[in-house]
Amino acid sequence: MEGTGCYGAGLTRFLVDQGEWVVEIDRPTRPRGRHGAKSDVSDGLDAVRAGREALGRDHLTSPRQRGHREALRVLHTTRVAIVQAGADARRQLKGLVVTAPEPLRDRLRGRPWRQQVGACAALVAAPSDPVEHRATVRALRLTAQRALAARHDAKQLEGELRQLIMAVAPSLLTEPGIGPISAAQLLISWSHPGRFRSEAAFAMLAGAAPVPASSGQVVHHRLNRGGDRQLNRALHTIVLLRQVHHGPTRAYTRRRIAQGKSEREIRRCLKRSLARQLYRLLERTTTNPASTGVAPYLVPIPVARPRHSGGLPPGTIRR
Repeated sequence: MEGTGCYGAGLTRFLVDQGEWVVEIDRPTRPRGRHGAKSDVSDGLDAVRAGREALGRDHLTSPRQRGHREALRVLHTTRVAIVQAGADARRQLKGLVVTAPEPLRDRLRGRPWRQQVGACAALVAAPSDPVEHRATVRALRLTAQRALAARHDAKQLEGELRQLIMAVAPSLLTEPGIGPISAAQLLISWSHPGRFRSEAAFAMLAGAAPVPASSGQVVHHRLNRGGDRQLNRALHTIVLLRQVHHGPTRAYTRRRIAQGKSEREIRRCLKRSLARQLYRLLERTTTNPASTGVAPYLVPIPVARPRHSGGLPPGTIRR
């Protein structure tokens, strides 16, 4: 089935509740050419194509889980939109302050952002003020109130995300550099145990699997710019925090710099190792819906045995 996370979500949920095996088909391996007919209405050409895609693939994909995972997704998506709206309000407020009449500029300039927003939200214009002054005061007050409301809502949603994560995978929040926002994105993209056949597949989804780019006698790997870019962003944020606050990661970074590696190459290696670590953590500590009485999306897939890490302490990175 295509579109299991949007228009096909209702049908997917119904089929799963009835005990059916649902396979997600994201897109065809070959684009529809001139003779690749398409019909969403009558003769079912798209359904036949989706079935052939499923039969021709070596690995089938199960749709993402609902329940706690869907709750995380809707709250996280809403928070992202609210944060963006708050940032837009802050930029608009800055522009209004810059172009405001001189008496208003004198009252607002030179203040820290929070004090400036609070002062703008409390502005009141007198009826005797000029029309430009009154209109600017109203615009400043409404924009500042919108920025403050966005900040308040984002904080509330962050707390709700933390509560959901503590109910699903509390071990994520104990890892260095992982907060509720990054943990929520990890759980949204990962979904449930058994969805990925191996940690390499999870790294490929995250865009953290290195792409060979060797030439001649030079062995080189480049960044993978495919996959789930929001998941890649979460891994990137965690790596940046660990490079500042995590001792083993700082030591690894210093050692690789001494070996002549660039910052980009070091982060690529760190993100690949982090994807391996988080995949094993999630598979080991998160409950599988198939074992808790909830109808599974897919027949449980045997998870590949992790490769031995050589007894290295957590945070020590291997290429």
